[in-house]
Amino acid sequence: MRYVKLGSSGLRVSRICLGMMSYGDPRSWEWILREDAAEPIVRRAVEAGVTFFDTADMYSDGVSEEITGRLLAKLFARRDDYVLATKVYFPTGRGPNDRGLSRKHVLAAIDASLTRLGTDYVDLYQIHRWDHETPIEETMEALHDVVRAGKARYIGASSMYAWQFAKAQHTAQTAGWTRFVSMQNHYNLVYREEEREMIPLCLDQGVGVIPWSPLARGLLTGSRWRDGRRRTVRSGSDLLADSMYEDADFDVVDVVRALADERGLPPAQLALAWLLGRSGVAAPIVGASKVRHLDDAIAAVDVSLSGEEAARLEAPYLPHRIIGH
Repeated sequence: MRYVKLGSSGLRVSRICLGMMSYGDPRSWEWILREDAAEPIVRRAVEAGVTFFDTADMYSDGVSEEITGRLLAKLFARRDDYVLATKVYFPTGRGPNDRGLSRKHVLAAIDASLTRLGTDYVDLYQIHRWDHETPIEETMEALHDVVRAGKARYIGASSMYAWQFAKAQHTAQTAGWTRFVSMQNHYNLVYREEEREMIPLCLDQGVGVIPWSPLARGLLTGSRWRDGRRRTVRSGSDLLADSMYEDADFDVVDVVRALADERGLPPAQLALAWLLGRSGVAAPIVGASKVRHLDDAIAAVDVSLSGEEAARLEAPYLPHRIIGH
C-alpha cells in the first residue's frame, strides 16, 4: 500500500479508501452484508495496509457506523492507526430537524455518529450534500465548532457545484473558521464532468479528491452488459445505477475490457489505475462485497498506464448531464 497527504493538509491516507456503505442491514438493500460477512473483507483491507475508511450516518440507518466502529476497534491496535470518515446531511429520523446542515442537526448528528462508532472523534467529518435551506455561514461555523470541540480533526465536502464549494471555502476563510480539506465527488471513467470545474478548483486550493463510485457502481467491472444482462446481485437490483449511466457509456466499458484483456488484468484494476493516476485524486472510495473486489483495488495501486493507454481509455467519453449532486 502507498500513502499520500490528503490535499495540502498534513493528514496521510492510504491510496485506497474502503467504503463501508456495503456493510449494514440487508433490509435496506439486498446486497448489503451483515457484520460477520463484512469482517473478512475489512480484515483483508487492514492486512494490506488500508488505513482509510469512509461511512455515513444514513447508511443502513446508522448500522454501517456501528459495524465500522466495532470492526476497526477489533482490527487495529490503536485508534490513531486509522483514518475514520463519516458524513452528515441526509435524514436520520422523522423529525423536521433530523436532516440537513443546520447548526442544530450538525451538532446532534456528530454526537450520534460518535456514539454509534464508539469513538471520541472522527478524522474527517463531511457534509454529504449541499443544503439549500441553511445559510452556508451557519453550516461552516457549526463545523468549525465541531473541530474546536475535538470531535473531528478535519472537515470535508461531497458532491456539489464548484461555485458552491468556492463559496463555502471563502466563507470559512473570511471568518477564520476551519476550511474543507477534501472533496468526495462522483468521478470515474464514464463520468468525468468533475474535470471541468471542481477538480481544477481542488487542485488550485490544495483540496484532496476522494471519488465515490470509482467503478461506476460496477459498470466498469463488467457487471452490466449492453444487452441488459446483469452478473451480480447488486447490478440486478441497483435501480439508481440504471438511471445514472447511459448506453453510450458502454463504449468506454468496451475499451476498458479490450485493454484489460491485452494487459491480462481485471477491468476493475485498469479503471482504478486510471483514476489513481489523475491529478488531485488522493484515494478512490471503493466498495467491496467480496475479498476479490478489495484485492483488485489494492493491486490497482501498482498498475501503471502509459500515456497512450490512458488516452485510449478516455477517447470514447461523451459529455453527461450533472449526476450526483
